[in-house]
Amino acid sequence: MRDFLKHFKYVMSENPVTALAFGLFLVIVLVGIFGPMIAPYDPLASNTAIALQPPSWSHLFGTDNLGRDVFSRVIVATRLDLSISVAAVALSFVIGSVLGSIAGFFGGWLDKIVGRVTDTIMAFPLFVLAMGIVAALGNTVENIVYATAIINLPFYTRFARAEVNVRRDAGFVAAARLAGNSDMRLLAVQVYPNILPPMMVQISLNMGWAILNAAGLSFIGLGVRPPTPEWGIMVAEGANFIVSGEWWLALFPGAALMLAVLTFNLLGDGLRDIVDPARRT
Repeated sequence: MRDFLKHFKYVMSENPVTALAFGLFLVIVLVGIFGPMIAPYDPLASNTAIALQPPSWSHLFGTDNLGRDVFSRVIVATRLDLSISVAAVALSFVIGSVLGSIAGFFGGWLDKIVGRVTDTIMAFPLFVLAMGIVAALGNTVENIVYATAIINLPFYTRFARAEVNVRRDAGFVAAARLAGNSDMRLLAVQVYPNILPPMMVQISLNMGWAILNAAGLSFIGLGVRPPTPEWGIMVAEGANFIVSGEWWLALFPGAALMLAVLTFNLLGDGLRDIVDPARRT
């Protein structure tokens, strides 16, 4: 643990962008957890008397067409978008990594079935596939999570299969097999833990993609339903007022979405440096 903390500190000091990404990630998580507590106004409370007011000290991000505080809505929406992203990525990671590991370790007909299923999913444009799933099942938060998890599933399945396929004949696996370990124990104890570090990078990258996917579905009307605060909905609603000069309605939720996706992409580069054994020399 001491060596890991030392290496982590070195990576942070060596790459300021990585340190910034981890700092932004911490801020996003804290805002997602404590957002409703720190929001200055009720994100659902409307007041038409102050509708479409530009940013000011009383309303930092201005107000929308119903007089709702945009800053409060952006803050509160962080929890929902982050929750959708975490749930979808966790679901696709668990299912995809397990299926890919089993397929890569045992091969045979199971490997062929898993490979054909992932190929079928990736044959579709992924966002279009997510649209079809949500449109068929209904635009609820649960279905958005399922749709996002399904389109992310092939990434983990293929990654896990490739990594396990390389390691299943390694020397440490052969030694454990000679010691009397069963195949399932070899996979669970010897092989699977060794593929987790490089998969952490893929998780970070997919987090940003999951947030963007959920916002995109909401933007086209297949995501979270109004008046629930969500970045994609807020951008879609604000787009109708850009021509008339109310630029803040779409700018601030769009900036929050961009910052979140950028943070997770930069975080992936930092995680790669942290888990890469070559960086520890």
